[in-house]
Amino acid sequence: MSSPRLPEGGRGGSIRALLLGVRLSVAGGRSGWLRLALIAAGVGLGVGMLLVLAGVPTATAAREHRRFDREPGPAVEQPETPPGEAARADPPAGPGTLLALTVETRFRDEMVRGRILRADGDRAPAPPGLTRVPAAGELFVSPALAELITGPGGAVLAERWNARVAGTIAPDGLSGPDEMWFYAGSSTLTVHDGATRIASFGSDREPTTDAMIVVLAVIGAAVMLMPVLVFVTTAVRFGSESRERQLAAIRLVGADAAMTRLIAAGDTLVGAVLGLAVGGAVFLGLRQVAGLLVPADFSPYPADLRPAPLLLALILLAVPAGSVLVTLAALRRVVIEPLGVVRRGSVRRRRLWWRLVPPGIGVALLYPLIGGLPEEVGDGTRAQLAAGAILLLTGVVVLLPWLVQALVRRLGAGSVGWQLGVRRLQLDSDTAVRSVSGVAVSVAGIIAVQGLLGASIAATGGAQPPDDRFQMVAHTNGADGAGWRAALTGTPGVVAVETSGYGYLRDGAEDQSGASVRVGDCEILRQYARLPSCADGDVFAAVMPGWDNTIENPGDTFYGADDTVALSRWTAPAGLPEVTLYPGDAGPMSYLATPGALGIRPDLRGLTVDGYLIRLDPADPDAVERVRNTMTRLAPAAPLQLFGDDRIGDQFAGARQVAQGCGVLLLLFIGASMLVNVTEQLRERRRMLAVLAAFGTRRRTLSASVLYQVAVPGAAGLLLAVLTGSGLSAVLLAATRAPVVIDWPAITLMAATVAGMILAVTGAGLPLLFRLSRVSELRSE
Repeated sequence: MSSPRLPEGGRGGSIRALLLGVRLSVAGGRSGWLRLALIAAGVGLGVGMLLVLAGVPTATAAREHRRFDREPGPAVEQPETPPGEAARADPPAGPGTLLALTVETRFRDEMVRGRILRADGDRAPAPPGLTRVPAAGELFVSPALAELITGPGGAVLAERWNARVAGTIAPDGLSGPDEMWFYAGSSTLTVHDGATRIASFGSDREPTTDAMIVVLAVIGAAVMLMPVLVFVTTAVRFGSESRERQLAAIRLVGADAAMTRLIAAGDTLVGAVLGLAVGGAVFLGLRQVAGLLVPADFSPYPADLRPAPLLLALILLAVPAGSVLVTLAALRRVVIEPLGVVRRGSVRRRRLWWRLVPPGIGVALLYPLIGGLPEEVGDGTRAQLAAGAILLLTGVVVLLPWLVQALVRRLGAGSVGWQLGVRRLQLDSDTAVRSVSGVAVSVAGIIAVQGLLGASIAATGGAQPPDDRFQMVAHTNGADGAGWRAALTGTPGVVAVETSGYGYLRDGAEDQSGASVRVGDCEILRQYARLPSCADGDVFAAVMPGWDNTIENPGDTFYGADDTVALSRWTAPAGLPEVTLYPGDAGPMSYLATPGALGIRPDLRGLTVDGYLIRLDPADPDAVERVRNTMTRLAPAAPLQLFGDDRIGDQFAGARQVAQGCGVLLLLFIGASMLVNVTEQLRERRRMLAVLAAFGTRRRTLSASVLYQVAVPGAAGLLLAVLTGSGLSAVLLAATRAPVVIDWPAITLMAATVAGMILAVTGAGLPLLFRLSRVSELRSE
């Protein structure tokens, strides 16, 4: 093959120099192809993750769009009543209206949601995903729910709606492929059951998102984005040593320094462009399995996970441009001469002042949010939150090099391995810091996310009622509970059913304010609050976090279901023991009282019964599901609470699963990035390692030096990450009005995980270390 001519100067020469770099990259023989393949694979993995992140907004928008399309439309309005006529109790039915009732239930660990429909005429609108309104006794289910019904134990679930499965719901009626959703037809549904009469589907209301969810999404995106960028910048430096030797050979035939930089840029550009193609293939594969890493409520259809056009264009332009800039920046630290490559040995003293600017701006942006996010989190607030969090995390990247340099400058004597590792860091810590910066950013972000998740789970969970006496409770939620006790008692697997009721203390029949009083025996009251001790005749003052139960004058007359008939006279004494109510579907009450304290009948006659507490047969595993079947027939919208269930109130369990899946991906990317950097350091030091081995240095000493080179920057980065992550977590908790509590056990676990990863990376680099430390590596051509 003829040798390539060196391009001349000028703009045309610059283009030809770039093209020469491209030609040398693809015609570099087996070693060149291997380096090109490594760069393309590394960049491709990073680009694939970037494309997945860029597709999240589109997938989220598509899921929410389908959810809003299936929401019941505006309720049919009551027409004006002509003078002299009585007003209608219900909105008028017509040929194009139907009744819709949204319900949810659970089958074992799966949450199942859906709607019960009753058409008023033959032109009633069909919900999205169906071609017609289900007739009475028909059930249309999502594919995931159909699989659950036909799976092991699904026969109990099939009995819940007393209907036959008539078909499946099309994708345009589901938020995602794994959603458990159904439509059931009814002939008995009325507005008194809580149903709404509508004439169309589709909601025009603006979507509202919980502030905690917004914060988690923003911080999670930042945590995923920055380590991926670090990995991409590391991947483009694969085989940098062989490229530098190639550039030295080009200098030998007459190229100047500027031309070698252009040739290197062209060489890198090929790997980056191939990486974009590989990244596209990785993205197409990842979006097929993305639903396996997230809960069913978040799983997207593969077609929905497509990058937003603006973000796609940004990735296609930024990755090649960034790769070239990284290569040119790396060449600033070496002098490529015709006879070889010389690395600059001077140690630059890093300045601190400009490194404080990004985190300072981040703190300035986040500080106004400490008082709490607004109820409606707009685009401006989201941008402020995202910019503040990203700048604060960027501060970890820019502060870490200064911190490592300041730390190693003060490290003193030690073992031979310690001195070798520390001295290497004192001469050049950039390579080690590059990999550790990805670890530090990830740990800081994960600490912030874990703090938010821990606070949200604690706030929505809290202590749960005991499940030794009763296992479930059915709340009437304002519905008529007539016949409930008999129906529940007759359900297979139910041992006993007890009731709880409430009334009000008022000054008289005309007083409609008063204080609410929950009434039941001691076994019943223990399911509503943790009692210090209890006997018939006891009364407790009830409190609940976030609920103001201050009542200036509770009155001395006790009324039940009939506001005009007093059941007894009782005055709340001062100094009552105070108990905290358990979270649940029952409304908060000012007092908990036994019947003997109020002087009323033990069977609670005259009270408003709102709770049916159920004791189940522990030997019957399907007893819970049969009770759910019974309640679906009695009142499908009535809340049914399972005692001792850790999932009660845990609204962020899905977000925790997403965070865990992202954490696994982060560890893989970070570990791969660190391994590449360790390999690069070892290849740069191959001659020095061979010299040390020739003089009798033990392998144990060399291995320890490599460990110290990774562990010292890792410890500094971990310290900076813990401080930054804890501070960011505290700010975000204050912004969401949650208690500011640092999750130290989670931080300790994260630190131990990072330490284990550092050891694993060091161990993975030892085979290369032993090979490079052989005397044969001293051979030179």
